[in-house]
Amino acid sequence: MLVRHRRRIALLGVLVVALVLPYIPPFTGEDYRRWLVGAAFMAAQAVAFDFTAGYINIVNFGFAAFVGLGAYTSGILAVDFGISPWIGMVAGGTVSGFVGLLTGALTLRLRGIYAAVMAWFVGLALMGLIRNVPDITRGSLGLAVPSLLESSENLPYYYVIMAMLIVTFAVLAWVIRSRYGLAFRAIGQNLAAARASGINPTRYLVINFVLSCAFAGWIGGFYAHYYGILTPDVMLTSHTVEVLAIAYIGGRGSLWGAAVIAFPLSIGVEFLKVQFSTLPGVHLVLYGLLLIVVMIYKPGGFAAVVRGLESWLIRSRPGDTATEAPPAS
Repeated sequence: MLVRHRRRIALLGVLVVALVLPYIPPFTGEDYRRWLVGAAFMAAQAVAFDFTAGYINIVNFGFAAFVGLGAYTSGILAVDFGISPWIGMVAGGTVSGFVGLLTGALTLRLRGIYAAVMAWFVGLALMGLIRNVPDITRGSLGLAVPSLLESSENLPYYYVIMAMLIVTFAVLAWVIRSRYGLAFRAIGQNLAAARASGINPTRYLVINFVLSCAFAGWIGGFYAHYYGILTPDVMLTSHTVEVLAIAYIGGRGSLWGAAVIAFPLSIGVEFLKVQFSTLPGVHLVLYGLLLIVVMIYKPGGFAAVVRGLESWLIRSRPGDTATEAPPAS
């Protein structure tokens, strides 16, 4: 219990640092604040992605398509029907969750790589649909959508996406601590044993998948009204790979690991893009190298490093008892 309280205090400290970071040089500049917005956006996506990949052991390779679906839903509602972006973002999450329900019902009866591949195919189909209905989406020409806020500065948007990150993390962490989370863990560790224990795997797999897709669509709505222009490229599988890399480097099945590590990784990637502007895709090389290092030396990612440090601190303090060991998850 003491370790859990310490971890919560540490996460609260990280949150405070993240909230005051825009006022600390060099992040007082607009370019650096734009990097912070991008980092928080990636963190929110990684948390939603890890909810599925880390707990039910299903990799949603179509994740970026659900983000894009939410973005286009919100953008079209704002452009064609004059609906407030705030309402449109919720509608985007609802539509993505509904499509996630249909996708999950069709694909999550499959096992292992087959479910991941089917989710990827659904994502490709969604991207193809967006690209081939230009009368509605403008296709590759791009759909111009209204901004979420009247201000053109990055600071207000940063606090909006930070609030969305906090809500996403808090809701999904609460679900994980509930009986649903216990079922998710059981299915992710041993599906056959979970079924033998009376758990309906398909039901819980679909619930998990729908929640992840709904938050992806909600976050995608923010993307639409922050950048102001939408093209089908938002649904590219390479964007899913970036989110996957952050989730795995942060620590699969931790939620908080992905949220924390997204900031230094995303800012580092933006720095690389600036320094090596003549080498497109260099950031993917960085993600690949980091994933190799994680898989070889620390499969649990950043979260495992933190837990190992906690264990070392406990062992080094003679006054602490064995009951203070950090939880396994």
